[in-house]
Amino acid sequence: MTPCFWHFFLRFYSLTRFHKMIISKKIILPVAFAAVIMIFGSCSNKNVAYFQNSNIVNLEQSRVLYDARIMPKDVLTITVSTSDADAAAPFNMTVPTPLTQSMRTTTSQPLLQSYLVDNDGYIDFPRVGRLHVGGLTKSQAERVILEKIKPYMSKAETPIVTVRMSNYKISVLGEVTRPGMYTVTNEKISILEALAQAGDLTIYGVRNNVKLIREDSTGMKSIHVLNLNDANIINSPYYYLQQNDIVYVEPNKVKAQNSSVGSMTTLWFSATSILISLTSLLYNILN
Repeated sequence: MTPCFWHFFLRFYSLTRFHKMIISKKIILPVAFAAVIMIFGSCSNKNVAYFQNSNIVNLEQSRVLYDARIMPKDVLTITVSTSDADAAAPFNMTVPTPLTQSMRTTTSQPLLQSYLVDNDGYIDFPRVGRLHVGGLTKSQAERVILEKIKPYMSKAETPIVTVRMSNYKISVLGEVTRPGMYTVTNEKISILEALAQAGDLTIYGVRNNVKLIREDSTGMKSIHVLNLNDANIINSPYYYLQQNDIVYVEPNKVKAQNSSVGSMTTLWFSATSILISLTSLLYNILN
């Protein structure tokens, strides 16, 4: 039995148990069951399971290694490593950290300067100046920076450049256990992993109409519908989430109707209770 069944059943029983003849009169029971069936007709669990057609779906086209691309307003942490620390120092800018009373007795690691990507995809990097990194993957951006800093180093140096996205976040809203904003440390997350971090869908979440809200590098927003019941979601171009994606799980009809339980549901059960009372009264009159 689904939770919605027991919820309505208990409400139904509490409203009808005061009618003493409900249990003793055989004619009342069919009426009661008919009322219950009418009310619970919408409480279905047929669309709860994920990947219902997994045995017939070809996942060969999902053989892709995802790599996130840098977007405007991304915050980048860029580290340059060399055998000679002094050679890399001009490119590893640090920011001063305010000292609190507790920090005066400890040694704190200086924080590296972070770089905000502007709306045109540029950052201002030390010694080099403006660099266009928008639309590039992490490895592509590392190669671009590497080529730009080589002229400032001796030929004996083989610098290593590491780029990380510090503010890679996604949001999960609606019928999930823990809605909220989540930070992605490895810059890669699928729709299923995002839902798992949010505690999975509740029993009231609509599995076949999950909405993904995405903004591209030009600021254009788009909404894409994902069906978790269909295993083809793994082949979808929206299987992996981009930074700042928003996932929304809408409630099913039962949950939506429960939001007005104080009015409509009470009215339905009041009408059902009156119907049963009238049926019981007619039974007594005729017998």
